[in-house]
Amino acid sequence: MGIKKAIDKVPGGIMIVPLIIGALVHTLWPKLDVELSGVTGSFMTGTSVLLFVFFFCIGTGINLKASGKIASKGVTLLLVKVLLAALLGIIINQLLPITGITSGVFAGFSTLAVIASFNAANGGLYTALMSTIPDREIDLAAYPFFSIQSGPFFTMLTLGIAGIGAFPWQALVSTLVPFALGLILGGLDPEIRKMFQPVGGALIPFFAFTIGYSMDFNMLLKSGIVGILMGIAVVFISGFVLCLADKYIARSDGLAGWAASSTAGAAISVPVVIAEMDKSFKPVAASATAIVATCVLITAILTPFVTMWYYRRLQRKGIVSKGTTK
Repeated sequence: MGIKKAIDKVPGGIMIVPLIIGALVHTLWPKLDVELSGVTGSFMTGTSVLLFVFFFCIGTGINLKASGKIASKGVTLLLVKVLLAALLGIIINQLLPITGITSGVFAGFSTLAVIASFNAANGGLYTALMSTIPDREIDLAAYPFFSIQSGPFFTMLTLGIAGIGAFPWQALVSTLVPFALGLILGGLDPEIRKMFQPVGGALIPFFAFTIGYSMDFNMLLKSGIVGILMGIAVVFISGFVLCLADKYIARSDGLAGWAASSTAGAAISVPVVIAEMDKSFKPVAASATAIVATCVLITAILTPFVTMWYYRRLQRKGIVSKGTTK
């Protein structure tokens, strides 16, 4: 039937489509998890358990023995993207209450939505772009080093340091445990890495559905304008800053920076996790999730266009060879 191929035609579809289905199911049958109960009902509200396994699998894919140049590029992209999200979050927090804007065209816009949208890049999109461009082995190998931004840890750390949220140390440790376990076990045994690294991708539609089920479909529709503007801002603001970091800190040509100018599908889970840890974010979690979901979709469309534009610009300047893409 080609279901997977049809889903893949939607930018970020493996995350977006299940999320929309979950929101639609919850809109039509808001008590379905209670009526079904048992295994199925527990799954529909079991986001945290699924995310634990997902982040464990991501952790197993990180190879700490990689060369210094690869690590330098990956860590540079990680720190700059996280620091940019932190800076924007602090600025927005000075202008808006923790619940953000609650009415009007920009309803749902909040500090949480901004940080979650800017904090993590779409790894699948990044690797796909770098795979189509010749001589990008270092850029490709650097991705695991900044893939850890996909989890809620850096968002929680940012909110806590900025005084925006209050998280006990146990909550911060809790978000790192699955990642750390995966990193340690994957590093100790290559067979464990080989076994679990591919599993993370297979879990995405499952936790995407549970996140969608925690939302109201009307919220997705209302987030449209804010989510679109957020997506455009993520691509051009983070892309420009990451490009400069890649050029002047990692001593490269800046292309990896634009390829990382997107929002990760896993970022959709961040507002939900944050709200579980700090209840003051509960009122804004659903709207922030909807905005991030729209942002994922917009950046998945826009980032490839901007990245390839910049690549052709590098070719015209003679900075990279004029070989065709793969």
